This record gives sequence, structure tokens and C-alpha cells, in this order.
Amino acid sequence: MPRLTDDQIKAAREVNLLSYMQAYEPNELKRDGLNYRTASHSSLVIRNDGRWYWNRGGIGGVSALDFMIKMRGMGFVDAVETLAGARSAPVYTKQEAKPKPAEPEKKDFQLPFVSRCGTHAVSYLQRRGVSSSVISRCLSLGIFYESQKNGHCVFVGKDENGKPRFAAQRSIGGDFKKDVYGSDKRYSFCYPPDRIGAKHLAVFEAPIDALSHATMQERDGWQWNGHRLSLGGTSAVALVSFLERHPEINRVVLHMDSDHAGLVNAHKIKFMLQADKRFSHIKVSVNPPHRGKDYNQDLLQRIQQEREQPSRQKQAAFSL
Repeated sequence: MPRLTDDQIKAAREVNLLSYMQAYEPNELKRDGLNYRTASHSSLVIRNDGRWYWNRGGIGGVSALDFMIKMRGMGFVDAVETLAGARSAPVYTKQEAKPKPAEPEKKDFQLPFVSRCGTHAVSYLQRRGVSSSVISRCLSLGIFYESQKNGHCVFVGKDENGKPRFAAQRSIGGDFKKDVYGSDKRYSFCYPPDRIGAKHLAVFEAPIDALSHATMQERDGWQWNGHRLSLGGTSAVALVSFLERHPEINRVVLHMDSDHAGLVNAHKIKFMLQADKRFSHIKVSVNPPHRGKDYNQDLLQRIQQEREQPSRQKQAAFSL
């Protein structure tokens, strides 16, 4: 094995992934809000400080060296030599530099207009088992409404000042699911605790699962007070940002879907939080739904079971 010098290893470890990509692979980068994604991996997020996370694969790192080894499959020696300049790499001089194409004008984030009559969206959540009191609280907080243009359900995420920064649209009668253009994933939908001072956080893949969990608590009388955060999938971007803004959190429960992808990502997120010194004080656990794929299915099955229970009791009494 070729011997690497300490200077080479040090230089390689200090290479910022974003800087490397901008210098050697600029056509791979795609701007995404405050971060970047790549043409090869649309679910790979690269931050300005060089940290990166591949949502689909559930892996990440803090440097270009991590990227070369984990994503490109390079050996340690090859990766170090490439990044440290010991091996030739494509370099664009000022004369050879490719002009960057003009970026299209980007619109600012703007919430869809609110429908004057939001009965369709409310009825949709009621059909999904969400209680009227939970729906009313969402409406009063301005974190749920029906859009005027297409009648979609809109789930809103706000920052610490109460300013909307994120919105997810979900169709009532179809499969349409899309975040509003310009949404900041760091401020995903969150159903707040009933009382101030909450130190617990429950994490879900979708807003309706968070609202289903709140409905279960209401129906069963759980004595629990905490935040319910939707990741809008399995990316940990919203979770990490939430914990950075809420250092008081000391308990995180990952209520991801009860399927292979959900369980695998839940344990990867748990490992990631435990490995991060900033969150080492937080107790993290994984708690998938007891029945069904997600917490909304769990809620609907509970409701159905409760409806069937009286008829079964009547049948038993009649047979006696």
C-alpha cells in the first residue's frame, strides 16, 4: 500500500465537499434553497459547510473524504491522493472555466391562497379518523387549511417567530403530494404540545400520522406532553434543525412507518443522533405503530375495532 504523508491526510480531511464539487464537478450541483443537490443523486443534500446526507441511502458525512469513500466507493488511499492533489484530477483554469448557465429567476416562498370554505379538507381528516378538536386546533394555529385553487390539504410549518416557512400539499381524492415551491425543509409541519415547557419530541413521516397520534392520546387519555414533528418523508433535516432550535429536548421517540424502509431509517436516525455530540444527552427510542403500516392506519383500525366491539357483545349476550 502506498505510504501517505501526514500532510496529505490532513489536507484531504479538510477539503470541503461543496468547494470540491464547485471546482471539479460543477455540472453535478443543483441549487435547492439554502443547500445543494446533485444530478446523480437527487436525494443527496450538500450544505454550505460541506456536510452532506444521502436521504435515500441513510448515510452522510462531514467532508469530501467521507463522500469519496461512502458514496464513490473509493479506498482510503485513493480518496486521500485524489483530494490532496497527489493524483491528477480535472482542474478548470480561468481560461478553461465553463461559464455557469444563468439561473432561472426564483420565486419567494408563498402559501397557497386559503379557501373560504374548507369543509372538504376538514371532512377528509375526519374520514381519516382525526378528532374534531385536533382539527380545530390546527385551524386556529394556522398550520392546516384547504387551498383555494385546487382544494388540497395544506400543512404549514412555521419558524420560531411564527412565520410560515414550509407547506406540504396533499390532495383529498388523489395521490398528489408535493411541497410548496421554496419550502424550507428545516421548518417542517409540527403539531405543538398542549402545555409550554415540553421536553419530549415525537417524530413521524407525515403530518397526518402526527395528528393521528394526537387523536389517540385524546381518545385513550395519555398523560403525555410534547411536540409532534413530521419529517415529510425519512430525511432527518427537519429533525436536526428542530433539535438545534430546541436544546431543551431530552427525549425523542421515532414513530416511523412499520415497513422495511421506515424501520431501517428510524434506526439510522437513532444512530446518527447518538453519534452527534450536540445530542448525546437525548434519549432516543424507536416506536413503530402497533397495527398497520403507519399511525393513521393504527388509528383507523382502533376505531373500527371499537365500532365492532358492541355488536360482538350483543351477539354474545344473545347466544347466552
